[in-house]
Amino acid sequence: MQTVTLNNGVQMPILGFGVYQIPPEQTEQAVTEALAAGYRLLDTAAAYGNEEAVGRAVKKSGIPREELFVTTKLWVQDAPAEENAQRAFDASTRKLGLDYLDLYLMHQPYGDVYGQWRAMEALNREGRAKAIGVANFYPDRLVDLVLNNEITPAVNQIETHPFFQRTADQDLMREHGVQIQSWGGFAEGKNDLFTNALLSGIGAEHGKSVAQVVLRWLTQRGVVAIPKSVRAERMAENIDIFGFELDDDQMAAISTLDTGTTLFFDHHDPKMVTWLAPRRLDA
Repeated sequence: MQTVTLNNGVQMPILGFGVYQIPPEQTEQAVTEALAAGYRLLDTAAAYGNEEAVGRAVKKSGIPREELFVTTKLWVQDAPAEENAQRAFDASTRKLGLDYLDLYLMHQPYGDVYGQWRAMEALNREGRAKAIGVANFYPDRLVDLVLNNEITPAVNQIETHPFFQRTADQDLMREHGVQIQSWGGFAEGKNDLFTNALLSGIGAEHGKSVAQVVLRWLTQRGVVAIPKSVRAERMAENIDIFGFELDDDQMAAISTLDTGTTLFFDHHDPKMVTWLAPRRLDA
């Protein structure tokens, strides 16, 4: 598996397995099959409600801990955020059955962001979180966090797919030493992604599926991807992307699909901010 090197020297697989929207009762089996297919990066979150199932699959796999890269996320915390974040981290690691996390992300750019980040910096210094980062931070929020704190986020996980490509955001992250990671890499099938004529045509040239073309496009850009599936055959297909390469013309053609806007929700929308108001998930 190819890796990227984070700004603190930690090696992160460029392709992993995400468990967003997989029901807890299906998650253990899905993660078990993903690990069997060769995935070593697992991405979950307190808000997904399936950390315990991920932990069971990891424990039963017998794979040495050092071969795995496990990410989970801190949900929005209000003051006293430092205390609450520490409690939330302890709850997540307990559910996962792990002594440490490879990557701990602040899930949303809301609540007491600076209190949350101070707690995460402490966890990083203690070695309990090997790397720390953020998710859903737009450029202004990200640069503000970078400039006003000691530790620069190692990762920013943001919506990134052919219809919202985030190239300018990636350039800014690269400037500040932040690794871009994609969520929603398949746009959840919106805009008829899986039957898109351009992507289908490129896939036909390589004997690959649209999903494989999208994942190859992401990873070829240096974007970490975490596709989700509950079907073992799809997991195997999604990880089989390193035996071909998109040429410059194909990469340029895919760039024309960019609409420059989200297909899901706008983090600048006051209604979204209200909906994502702080609530405790560390029970």
